[in-house]
Amino acid sequence: MNTHNALKFVAACALLAGATSTFSHEGHADTKAATGAPEQKTWGIAGDAKSAKRTVTLTMDDNMRFTPDKLVFKQGETVRFVIRNKGKILHEMVIGTKDELDKHAVMMVKFPGMAHDEPYMAHVAAGKAGELVWTFNRPGEFDFACLIAGHYQAGMVGKISVTANP
Repeated sequence: MNTHNALKFVAACALLAGATSTFSHEGHADTKAATGAPEQKTWGIAGDAKSAKRTVTLTMDDNMRFTPDKLVFKQGETVRFVIRNKGKILHEMVIGTKDELDKHAVMMVKFPGMAHDEPYMAHVAAGKAGELVWTFNRPGEFDFACLIAGHYQAGMVGKISVTANP
Protein backbone atom coordinates (compact mmCIF):
# COMPACT_ATOMS: atom_id res chain seq x y z
CA MET A 1 0.00 0.00 0.00
CA ASN A 2 1.49 3.34 -1.01
CA THR A 3 1.51 6.40 1.26
CA HIS A 4 -1.47 8.04 -0.48
CA ASN A 5 -3.63 4.93 -0.10
CA ALA A 6 -2.49 4.49 3.51
CA LEU A 7 -3.60 8.05 4.31
CA LYS A 8 -6.98 7.41 2.67
CA PHE A 9 -7.35 4.25 4.74
CA VAL A 10 -6.52 6.05 8.01
CA ALA A 11 -8.96 8.86 7.15
CA ALA A 12 -11.72 6.35 6.37
CA CYS A 13 -11.12 4.58 9.69
CA ALA A 14 -11.31 7.89 11.56
CA LEU A 15 -14.62 8.73 9.84
CA LEU A 16 -16.06 5.34 10.72
CA ALA A 17 -14.96 5.68 14.34
CA GLY A 18 -16.69 9.06 14.52
CA ALA A 19 -19.85 7.64 12.92
CA THR A 20 -19.94 4.81 15.45
CA SER A 21 -19.95 7.21 18.37
CA THR A 22 -22.63 9.28 16.65
CA PHE A 23 -24.84 6.24 16.04
CA SER A 24 -24.33 5.02 19.59
CA HIS A 25 -26.54 7.79 20.90
CA GLU A 26 -28.76 8.45 17.90
CA GLY A 27 -32.34 8.89 19.01
CA HIS A 28 -31.42 9.08 22.70
CA ALA A 29 -31.76 12.31 24.59
CA ASP A 30 -29.44 12.78 27.53
CA THR A 31 -31.45 12.10 30.66
CA LYS A 32 -29.94 15.04 32.51
CA ALA A 33 -31.08 18.55 31.82
CA ALA A 34 -28.51 21.30 31.35
CA THR A 35 -28.67 21.85 35.13
CA GLY A 36 -27.49 18.28 35.83
CA ALA A 37 -30.88 17.34 37.29
CA PRO A 38 -32.53 14.09 36.16
CA GLU A 39 -34.85 14.43 33.19
CA GLN A 40 -38.55 13.83 33.69
CA LYS A 41 -39.76 11.03 31.42
CA THR A 42 -43.35 10.05 30.67
CA TRP A 43 -42.83 6.96 32.84
CA GLY A 44 -41.11 8.75 35.75
CA ILE A 45 -37.75 10.09 36.81
CA ALA A 46 -34.44 8.68 38.06
CA GLY A 47 -34.78 7.85 41.74
CA ASP A 48 -32.49 8.30 44.70
CA ALA A 49 -31.55 4.96 46.29
CA LYS A 50 -31.96 6.49 49.76
CA SER A 51 -35.62 7.24 48.96
CA ALA A 52 -36.45 3.70 47.82
CA LYS A 53 -38.89 2.13 50.27
CA ARG A 54 -39.43 -0.96 48.14
CA THR A 55 -37.12 -3.43 46.41
CA VAL A 56 -38.39 -5.58 43.55
CA THR A 57 -36.28 -8.49 42.34
CA LEU A 58 -36.69 -9.52 38.70
CA THR A 59 -35.06 -12.43 36.95
CA MET A 60 -34.22 -12.66 33.26
CA ASP A 61 -33.38 -15.85 31.39
CA ASP A 62 -32.50 -17.20 27.98
CA ASN A 63 -36.14 -18.22 27.41
CA MET A 64 -36.52 -14.46 26.77
CA ARG A 65 -38.73 -13.86 29.78
CA PHE A 66 -38.84 -11.67 32.88
CA THR A 67 -40.16 -13.01 36.18
CA PRO A 68 -42.36 -11.38 37.30
CA ASP A 69 -43.57 -9.74 34.09
CA LYS A 70 -46.36 -7.65 35.63
CA LEU A 71 -45.67 -4.98 38.27
CA VAL A 72 -47.94 -2.54 40.10
CA PHE A 73 -46.77 0.61 41.87
CA LYS A 74 -48.36 3.68 43.43
CA GLN A 75 -47.72 7.12 42.00
CA GLY A 76 -44.75 8.68 43.80
CA GLU A 77 -43.20 5.35 44.73
CA THR A 78 -39.41 5.04 44.39
CA VAL A 79 -38.41 1.47 43.63
CA ARG A 80 -35.04 -0.25 43.77
CA PHE A 81 -34.95 -2.96 41.11
CA VAL A 82 -32.54 -5.85 41.54
CA ILE A 83 -32.28 -7.56 38.16
CA ARG A 84 -30.77 -11.05 38.09
CA ASN A 85 -29.65 -12.59 34.81
CA LYS A 86 -30.07 -16.36 35.17
CA GLY A 87 -29.12 -16.88 31.52
CA LYS A 88 -25.89 -17.51 29.68
CA ILE A 89 -26.06 -14.36 27.54
CA LEU A 90 -26.32 -10.61 28.19
CA HIS A 91 -29.80 -9.24 28.94
CA GLU A 92 -31.08 -5.82 29.94
CA MET A 93 -34.09 -4.15 31.51
CA VAL A 94 -35.28 -0.91 29.95
CA ILE A 95 -38.34 0.94 31.28
CA GLY A 96 -40.45 3.12 28.97
CA THR A 97 -43.64 3.52 27.02
CA LYS A 98 -44.49 0.90 24.40
CA ASP A 99 -43.89 3.49 21.66
CA GLU A 100 -40.45 4.44 23.05
CA LEU A 101 -39.45 0.79 23.45
CA ASP A 102 -40.64 -0.04 19.91
CA LYS A 103 -38.49 2.78 18.49
CA HIS A 104 -35.49 1.84 20.60
CA ALA A 105 -35.81 -1.84 19.58
CA VAL A 106 -35.64 -0.85 15.90
CA MET A 107 -32.45 1.12 16.58
CA MET A 108 -30.94 -1.82 18.44
CA VAL A 109 -31.52 -4.09 15.42
CA LYS A 110 -29.88 -1.52 13.11
CA PHE A 111 -27.00 -0.82 15.50
CA PRO A 112 -26.60 -3.87 17.77
CA GLY A 113 -23.45 -2.50 19.40
CA MET A 114 -25.19 0.76 20.34
CA ALA A 115 -23.79 2.06 23.62
CA HIS A 116 -26.13 3.80 26.03
CA ASP A 117 -26.41 4.24 29.73
CA GLU A 118 -29.57 5.80 31.06
CA PRO A 119 -30.99 5.62 34.59
CA TYR A 120 -34.01 3.64 33.35
CA MET A 121 -31.77 0.89 31.87
CA ALA A 122 -29.75 -1.91 33.43
CA HIS A 123 -27.46 -4.16 31.38
CA VAL A 124 -26.74 -7.42 33.18
CA ALA A 125 -24.08 -9.92 32.16
CA ALA A 126 -24.80 -13.64 32.24
CA GLY A 127 -25.02 -14.98 35.78
CA LYS A 128 -24.76 -11.48 37.31
CA ALA A 129 -27.13 -8.98 38.94
CA GLY A 130 -27.72 -5.31 38.26
CA GLU A 131 -29.75 -2.52 39.82
CA LEU A 132 -31.69 0.54 38.90
CA VAL A 133 -33.69 2.98 41.02
CA TRP A 134 -36.73 4.68 39.51
CA THR A 135 -39.44 7.00 40.83
CA PHE A 136 -42.85 6.44 39.28
CA ASN A 137 -44.16 9.99 39.73
CA ARG A 138 -46.78 9.77 36.98
CA PRO A 139 -49.72 7.38 36.78
CA GLY A 140 -50.22 5.20 33.73
CA GLU A 141 -49.46 1.97 31.95
CA PHE A 142 -45.81 1.49 31.05
CA ASP A 143 -43.58 -1.30 29.80
CA PHE A 144 -40.18 -2.79 30.39
CA ALA A 145 -38.19 -4.93 28.01
CA CYS A 146 -34.88 -6.35 26.96
CA LEU A 147 -33.96 -4.44 23.80
CA ILE A 148 -30.93 -6.46 22.82
CA ALA A 149 -31.48 -7.33 19.15
CA GLY A 150 -33.91 -10.23 18.87
CA HIS A 151 -34.84 -10.39 22.56
CA TYR A 152 -37.69 -7.85 22.36
CA GLN A 153 -38.95 -9.50 19.19
CA ALA A 154 -38.95 -12.87 21.03
CA GLY A 155 -41.30 -11.45 23.68
CA MET A 156 -38.91 -10.38 26.43
CA VAL A 157 -41.29 -7.74 27.79
CA GLY A 158 -43.27 -6.83 30.89
CA LYS A 159 -45.96 -4.42 32.05
CA ILE A 160 -45.94 -1.76 34.77
CA SER A 161 -49.13 -0.22 36.12
CA VAL A 162 -48.79 2.96 38.19
CA THR A 163 -51.96 3.85 40.09
CA ALA A 164 -52.80 7.52 40.67
CA ASN A 165 -52.83 8.95 44.15
CA PRO A 166 -56.38 9.54 45.43
